Amino acid sequence: MIRVVIPAHLQTLAQASREVQLDVAGAPSLRSVLDALEVSYPVLRGTIRDHVTHRRRPFVRFFACERDLSHEAPDAPLPDAVANGAEPLLIVGAMAGG
Repeated sequence: MIRVVIPAHLQTLAQASREVQLDVAGAPSLRSVLDALEVSYPVLRGTIRDHVTHRRRPFVRFFACERDLSHEAPDAPLPDAVANGAEPLLIVGAMAGG
């Protein structure tokens, strides 16, 4: 079971709690977790990553185990602590401006 923390505006959109739990087959990666998230919450399709390219949207970041995973390859395995459910994957809406 993978734990994912989603930002407040996406919680509202998906009518989900702050932390959701997802079943992901095999070794979890950002791609497989986001695929599972979009299957469980179809309204989130296109909000976190582009519909066509599946690239991360600007101002969306991924963190786990005190590491920024935003620029990792989509199929790179997530840290073991995330894979075994000890730590959540955080999806964060970044802020810009002054």
